[in-house]
Amino acid sequence: MIDKIKKTLREASDIIKDQASNISEGAKERSYKLIEEWLEVFPKLEIYGLEITSFAMGVGLNPSLEVELKGNHKDFGPERLEKILEENKTNTTVSSVFKTIKTTYKLHRRIYATLSDPLIVQVKIRLSPEIKVFIGQPLIT
Repeated sequence: MIDKIKKTLREASDIIKDQASNISEGAKERSYKLIEEWLEVFPKLEIYGLEITSFAMGVGLNPSLEVELKGNHKDFGPERLEKILEENKTNTTVSSVFKTIKTTYKLHRRIYATLSDPLIVQVKIRLSPEIKVFIGQPLIT
């Protein structure tokens, strides 16, 4: 009886391992595809005035790409941001970066703080991409 239970547990364990392997391979493929899509976006961001200052690749169960870009506040006034967003209304990746910059500036104005240089945009590409915008040099990231 104990041998049957052990055999059943081993079989169940093997099935779970196979399923987990299939899921992690699928996640890796999706991550790499997402990274490839974003690699086409970064040159466009540089054209608009965001210079790549840091580039990192992380490999693991969930591969990631982290890119930091720096810009000047004077280059991203409200009118220019609107123009960029209009030009990229069908490009969700580019527009997501500039919508985040626009929202950050809007919230920053609400606290009546002085704009500190530089403008920093951090993009982390994983299965769920993350965009952070800093006004001034971040001390904690």
